[in-house]
Amino acid sequence: MRPLRRAVVLGSGVMGGAIAAHLANAGVPVLLLDLDGAIAAKGKERAVNAQPGAFFVPSRAQLVATGGFDDGLEQVAGADWIIEAVVENLDVKRTLLERVEARWREGTIVSTNTSGLPVHDVVEGRSDAFRRHFLGTHFFNPPRYLKLLEIIPLSGTDQPVIDAAAAWGDVVLGKGIVYAHDRPNFIANRIGSYGFRKAVQLMLELGLTIEDVDELTGPLIGRPRSATFRTTDLVGLDTVINVSENAYHNLGDDNERDVFLVPPLFREMAERGWLGEKSGSGFYRRVDGEIQALDYTTMEYRPRRKVTLPSVAAARLIEDPAKRLRQLVAASDAGGQFLWRLVSSILIYAGKRIPEIADDVVNVDRAMRWGYAWDHGPFETWDLLGPADVAGRLAADGRAAPPIVQAVLDRGEGTFYRTPGGRREYFDLTLADYREEPGRPGVLVLADLKARNRVVDANAGASLIDLGDGIACLEFHSKVNTIGEDTIRLMHRAMEAVRQQFDGLVIGNQAKDFSGGANLMLLLLEAQEGNWDDVSLALREFQRLNLALRYFEKPVVAAPFGRTLAGGCEVVLPAARVQAAAETYIGLVETGVGLIPAGGGTTEMVRRATARIPPGSEADPTPFVRWVFETIALAKVSSSAEDARNLGYLRDADGISMNGDRLIQDAKDACLALVRLGYRPPLRDLIPVVGERGFSALETYLFLLRTAGQISEYDEAIGRKLAHVVCGGRVAYRTRVSEEYLHELEREAFLGLVGERKTQDRMRHLLQTGRPLRN
Repeated sequence: MRPLRRAVVLGSGVMGGAIAAHLANAGVPVLLLDLDGAIAAKGKERAVNAQPGAFFVPSRAQLVATGGFDDGLEQVAGADWIIEAVVENLDVKRTLLERVEARWREGTIVSTNTSGLPVHDVVEGRSDAFRRHFLGTHFFNPPRYLKLLEIIPLSGTDQPVIDAAAAWGDVVLGKGIVYAHDRPNFIANRIGSYGFRKAVQLMLELGLTIEDVDELTGPLIGRPRSATFRTTDLVGLDTVINVSENAYHNLGDDNERDVFLVPPLFREMAERGWLGEKSGSGFYRRVDGEIQALDYTTMEYRPRRKVTLPSVAAARLIEDPAKRLRQLVAASDAGGQFLWRLVSSILIYAGKRIPEIADDVVNVDRAMRWGYAWDHGPFETWDLLGPADVAGRLAADGRAAPPIVQAVLDRGEGTFYRTPGGRREYFDLTLADYREEPGRPGVLVLADLKARNRVVDANAGASLIDLGDGIACLEFHSKVNTIGEDTIRLMHRAMEAVRQQFDGLVIGNQAKDFSGGANLMLLLLEAQEGNWDDVSLALREFQRLNLALRYFEKPVVAAPFGRTLAGGCEVVLPAARVQAAAETYIGLVETGVGLIPAGGGTTEMVRRATARIPPGSEADPTPFVRWVFETIALAKVSSSAEDARNLGYLRDADGISMNGDRLIQDAKDACLALVRLGYRPPLRDLIPVVGERGFSALETYLFLLRTAGQISEYDEAIGRKLAHVVCGGRVAYRTRVSEEYLHELEREAFLGLVGERKTQDRMRHLLQTGRPLRN
């Protein structure tokens, strides 16, 4: 891969500043330019203060320099990549690129971040050499969090330029790459904006409410919780109007062009300044903590209403997404009518866009999954519902299925995708036959390996999978990947299998989150029934397991991502190495439910803190122990993998993968590297603790917090239990103790707390509401 050593971003607006921030997240020095240095500096400041955060950690902002076009453009010749992200105005973009070319050197890649303007129009008037280095790179906002990057090459763009931009987007910036044709709104916004406008049109026809539509177009059908109108409030109604207008004006050959007409409702909301969250009011608004929804029939806000559609109530009982969707679109109430007309319209529209907007169905499906966070793309949804069944129902409605669907039914196997031998293939309209889905080198898919019979061992909670090259992977697959008896049993068997058959072990999975921790519901039931011996035994077993991982004779690499909480964090901490996804939110959060970490996590954090003191030094470990205490007591969770280093959950030697899809392969490579280096487990050693002296200091700290009203009386009680553990109990200052000794203190504190009514109230409240209780 060609190295990306330096980048320039032209335009410091919301998108430009956020793109610059994400380049800095990847460790790339970037120059952010605008009309003048002051404007660029404000753009950088906006990115620094963005919520959610644009930077992994605040220190990354040091990699972003700012300046004005007048003097800053002189520096573009030293860049590997120039990204133009100024206002969506063709004349402004062309004028700026003319100035850029005057200072540009051949070899530097230049791209436009336009969200809908024709890329070939943006580069009109530039030299052939410049055009060979030019393409569209459409980031989705916010660039740090949204995975999609649409690459839009022109007919004259050099292939090495396309390959370099795609590799930088994938490996360096962690993006999912799709290749789009130079058509208005490209792939994701073309289909996504059509679906949004169709949903609004059907809402008005069927008389549904804002809340009805958001309930019907959210997780119920595999879409994000923000659904339709909450998403619009986040994006901004003005942006949505601009995208719709751009589509309408530039899609003269689209037979459904009129769907993109901006409705009078949107015009009136825009005139009133109801643009969404940035203006305080949109389709929803918050008044004195209460969320209100817009009643578009009266143009007044009212308290948000609960959705009472029968189809919704019935569908909530179905876990299987395919069955749930089939039942919803077959329902006869207004909700069912809405979803059938909406989903079928999107499926028809997407089907007619091949090959207009993309070469194949794979790029379209990936674009909608990565850009709009759909669980399934349009053609995957065709397969979920059954192309023949959908086509038959369309015919009964007097609507025709797209030609590509008829081709699948006539010359294919009746579906867009098939998996012979565990390898996914897609139906190619040009070939009128199936071909293997384009590979993504460096991406290991566990589901594919399992389909190829690479499972070594498995139970309900976990599986052991052969990754090849002597490395195995322990995959969690319980509900939200909680760690229970099945998981622990399989982990023991996995270590024995690795001992006999493999050279190393990766602990990772490819669900939405690495692990939500221990099974809180089972723990609450055991506590309510007073099964203290069983709870103590389970704790002891989990501690032994994590200690065995730490001292395992072969390398163990943990691969956390997403939420990695409580017990999930405790599994990661003892690993020889951690290869974390950039977006890893890891933390020991047990105090939130009135407990302390007791799977060895508290012990490991104390070990890491005191290990910062050089051997033989007389430095006071108390500040390091207090740092551990505050991290655990305040249930601090990292905002990124980089932030996890600051909190002590990751070490300097641990790695970070920008692209989460590459995480398992990267973790495997890290494990192989340890094998090649002749890995040896750490030696056992005693841990110095601060004893009674440190406990007194933490006790005083807790008292001050409570008297200041910052914590409750019960928070203080939990804090005292935690302080007892991190200080090593009532022993002398700098006493050296064993891991087993601290584990015993962990169990004692945990068992003492889990029997308390207030802790059980906290556990119950979190299970029922998903929110912590401060009692």
